[in-house]
Amino acid sequence: MPALTTTSDGFLLNGEPFRIISGALHYFRVHPGQWADRLRKARLMGLNTVETYVPWNLHQPDPEGPLDLDGILDLPRFLRLAGAAGLRVLLRPGPYICAEWDGGGLPGWLTADRDIRLRSSDPRFTGAVDRYLDLLLPPLLPHLAAAGGPVIAVQVENEYGAYGDDTAYLKHLAEGLRARGVEELLFTCDQADPAQLAAGSLPGVLATGTFGSRIEQSLGKLRAHQSQGPLMCTEFWIGWFDHWGGPHHVRDTADAAADLDRLLSAGASVNLYMFHGGTNFGRTNGANHHHAYAPTVTSYDYDAPLTESGDPGPKYHAFREVIARHAPVPDEPVPAPSRKLPPTGVELDRRAPLLPYAPASYSAAHGDDPLPAHELGQASGLVLYRSTVPTAGAGLLSFSGGIGDRAQVFVDGAPAGVLERERNEETLAVRVPRPGAVLDVLVEDLGGVNYGPHIGDPKGLLGPVSLDGRALRGWECRPVPAGVPDPAVFTPAPAGSTAVPAYHRGTFEVAEPADTFLSLPGWTKGQAWVNGFALGRYWNRGPQHTLYVPAPVLRPGGNDLVVLELHGTVAARARFTDAPDLGPVQV
Repeated sequence: MPALTTTSDGFLLNGEPFRIISGALHYFRVHPGQWADRLRKARLMGLNTVETYVPWNLHQPDPEGPLDLDGILDLPRFLRLAGAAGLRVLLRPGPYICAEWDGGGLPGWLTADRDIRLRSSDPRFTGAVDRYLDLLLPPLLPHLAAAGGPVIAVQVENEYGAYGDDTAYLKHLAEGLRARGVEELLFTCDQADPAQLAAGSLPGVLATGTFGSRIEQSLGKLRAHQSQGPLMCTEFWIGWFDHWGGPHHVRDTADAAADLDRLLSAGASVNLYMFHGGTNFGRTNGANHHHAYAPTVTSYDYDAPLTESGDPGPKYHAFREVIARHAPVPDEPVPAPSRKLPPTGVELDRRAPLLPYAPASYSAAHGDDPLPAHELGQASGLVLYRSTVPTAGAGLLSFSGGIGDRAQVFVDGAPAGVLERERNEETLAVRVPRPGAVLDVLVEDLGGVNYGPHIGDPKGLLGPVSLDGRALRGWECRPVPAGVPDPAVFTPAPAGSTAVPAYHRGTFEVAEPADTFLSLPGWTKGQAWVNGFALGRYWNRGPQHTLYVPAPVLRPGGNDLVVLELHGTVAARARFTDAPDLGPVQV
């Protein structure tokens, strides 16, 4: 018998009445050295449960390889720490998670096959899911409640009613969880819409809702769909996420707290989305595509009760007061903000230009036309395409198949222009200085769409390239690895500004590691690493203007900063600050 069961209007945990007061905390968005701290702060706010998704694409980057459960992906360790903190866990393994995460969590090697019907009973999809669950569940079973662990409930799919209506697919997932030893309560979640609840629910599985306001109406729709059982909001949206070029979203604290009080006063259970948002480290951010493509920023602060750097914010205090009206809250003081590194400047005095470095360091695939990224085994990141132009003069360069997602064009190493998917740009006027000039096209994947029909859209150059209608043939296609070059390839940087894609490296001293924020004034666009840890993307387009650096990334003494600048910087200097800058606010 599962530890968590349902009654006509609530939950029982081991036979005793239990209300789930949970908050979302994604282990893969938090440095593992900080998991225990974040879990402790969840308990001190009054939460009795935490919720996490499981990103399939990170755990299984290779369809034939083993499951990755190391470092930031050590889910069993995260579950052990949650149990040790006195918290229960809601586990949401997908296979699709959305989460503003690259591709919604679906692996690039799977979505590369455009004939597969994603999130359906297509045996090619369910077969891949089954193989994944065969790997994922055995190491998790000891952490389920049936074995004395903290996991009390497991989600089947994720907001499926907004995507499809294949009940046989949902049934296959539920039966697959049971067959692999999951005895715990199963649940689905969908937006509080009658059609979506109907399409995304499954007989015998608890239906829950996702909403951020209109509490009474939303709970009423959920009760109309499911006449008996607990009322639960599995995603109570207390903030929002940001796109590059947009504002930084926040939600009024008093408004969110009042709606939380309404939820709890109605007797419902709740999962705050998010309790602690964390960071889209590296290249893990997702994107939306409604009328146009819109990539998500690196920060997943979400205006959550616990900030991106783990500090209690205004909502932490307000929500704690609300929870205390309805449930016990630990009689311990609210944690203080973490210590921050004193402001520190860095000179990035060594450089490795990308355009000459990549051809000398990385092998190429060859094609008459450019090869898309998935044919190169590149799930995300940069691809450098190179060809030659047979004639000189002015002309119109055309990328008829499209670009995924942003292309920088160079002729004989000189910047010629930029094309962006979000602006539906496919042509560029260029001037070719000589016959046989080298044409380089550096294409950046800005993040896989995580919601809707554009999940799995291909990356790289997606078709033939022509100049004034004449096809350019004979392409070298080089995926650029995700890490940083060996320090030996860096040479002293020239004085003054630089306007070519290049890796820049500098060192700085730290007396005692502490949280900090990387500021790059005068830089344009790229990615950054500290001591080899991928902080994420930066872009002067904003709204985000700093990157969070977790304290465990730093070490006493000398530290390395590497910045891959894709355009140029007026001065190769950076600064670590003691406060974030997430941009102008939109409430």
